[in-house]
Amino acid sequence: MKYIIEHMEPELSEWCYAEYQNISKIVGKNNLIFTNTNETKLKTLGTVKNQSVTQLNLKKACLLDPSAKETLKPQDKNKFDYLIFGGILGDYPRKKRTEPLAKQLKIPTRNIGHKQMSTDNAVLTAFIIISSTPLQKIKFKDKLTIPIQKGEEVILPYRYILINGQPFISQKIINYLKHNPL
Repeated sequence: MKYIIEHMEPELSEWCYAEYQNISKIVGKNNLIFTNTNETKLKTLGTVKNQSVTQLNLKKACLLDPSAKETLKPQDKNKFDYLIFGGILGDYPRKKRTEPLAKQLKIPTRNIGHKQMSTDNAVLTAFIIISSTPLQKIKFKDKLTIPIQKGEEVILPYRYILINGQPFISQKIINYLKHNPL
């Protein structure tokens, strides 16, 4: 399975790069493709393509979209060669920025639940599903509170997968938040 991140931000922020590093560790550099960017820094994490995923004419591809009616299932690993994610630093509430991509691609869509996740959590969730665990058996934590300093915290209103009871979030992102509170 190849995992495609359609980079949809005007630049590559420190936060976004930390998520992309996580994704590369999850799926492996050889299984990761970044589209819609010419950011050379990403070449250490996966393949980089200037073109949008809409220009690649991919066969057996699926777009992950929280608005999709059908949920990704382990059996989908036999239907698709590519899973496409929008690399969007989330707005809350979400602005449904994946919709235009879905209309252009005209390929099957799947959800991994209807709650918004960071891109690395979305990829990890899809990876676990494709590796044979149905969505309903994966544990999540909604909203994450990050202590910044005494009496100060940042609440991230997204869904995070739990691994050994701990939310999956990069230490780089936690450090970023401590030095650049929202």
